Amino acid sequence: MLYWIYEYWNTANQAGEDWAHNLRILNLLQYLTIRAGLACLLTFVFSVVYGPWVIRKLVSLKVGQPIRSAEEVHKLNELHGGKAGTPTMGGVMILGTVLFAVLLCGRPLNPFVAVTTCVMLALGLLGFMDDYTKVKLKSSDGVSGKTKLFWQFFIGCVAATFLFFKTKEMGYTLVGQPMKISEVTFPLFKVPLFDMGWLCIPFFAIVIVGCSNAVNLTDGLDGLATGCTITVALSYAVIAYVAGHAYMAKEYLFIPFNTHVVELAVFLMALVGAGFGFLWHNCHPAKVFMGDTGSLAIGGALATAAICAKQELLLVIIGWVFVMEAMSVILQVASFKLTGKRIFAMSPIHHHFELRGWHESQVIIRFWIISIFSGLMGIALLKIV
Repeated sequence: MLYWIYEYWNTANQAGEDWAHNLRILNLLQYLTIRAGLACLLTFVFSVVYGPWVIRKLVSLKVGQPIRSAEEVHKLNELHGGKAGTPTMGGVMILGTVLFAVLLCGRPLNPFVAVTTCVMLALGLLGFMDDYTKVKLKSSDGVSGKTKLFWQFFIGCVAATFLFFKTKEMGYTLVGQPMKISEVTFPLFKVPLFDMGWLCIPFFAIVIVGCSNAVNLTDGLDGLATGCTITVALSYAVIAYVAGHAYMAKEYLFIPFNTHVVELAVFLMALVGAGFGFLWHNCHPAKVFMGDTGSLAIGGALATAAICAKQELLLVIIGWVFVMEAMSVILQVASFKLTGKRIFAMSPIHHHFELRGWHESQVIIRFWIISIFSGLMGIALLKIV
């Protein structure tokens, strides 16, 4: 909306209208940094100010988080038993503020912004259904794993198909050469590694599903997933910004360039602000949990943004905490099925460290530190050669 206001003002200013001359401050709305910064500020302020109202509403609706019984998780129940009844579905706060900020400060008809927002909302709806089922049944089991995985993959395929066909009209360039969205890149290589062709559609869907579930697995301690979301979103906001500017992308960093990608910085900075605002209420001891409503949506949005910026492989480094959490579950299940033994005291890995004596706050802050360094490392790789 703000960019459309700028365009209206600019047309009037070029026509020499007096009101436009007197409102020259509206010229600032053309700058992405202004709109992205405003989006970040708005989501933060709205989350902090209206968060208590949302929390009270969730409490009144009795949407408390079910905690697994002692028979299911043994000692962990002693550590987390006091969290029973804490309202969940707080992800609606993140989704709502991000959507508002994108509509106000961004260009929602930009195809990259549109597809990332739609993935976030679609997966948020799926997560909401999962949370609602858990609350209704008063159980830690929500929508069945197979059903959830099917809809995640379906949403991922729809988004990937849209990107595959849409970007033929607005393609990428790398080192001055045209590049397809189906070509896989990595910052250490200044040419595409290979072209996946139409196979990029299931590949992108897998990236979206994988990241969505990885964030969901990370969301097990107060503020853990939220803090890591902030660092990953901020890192990709920087990447989106430079990938959408010709000089920085094509002549300095030699990374995939697409002028439309730059608008993703507004979406991602809105997510950063919403993350900080939610963390205000979600830090230990948490007054609200984001639930699957937030975690599934955030993971899918981050993956989609990474795909749009053509840095999907870099997500393994920047989102290392999410990768580490998901891999710990995969390794734990594989080891138990193959050998009957567990690698970790419990998975995801943050619970392993809890059971090894780390206080919850220690686990959270140390994982945040890892996430910050992972983000910095990912950005540094853009100009390592």
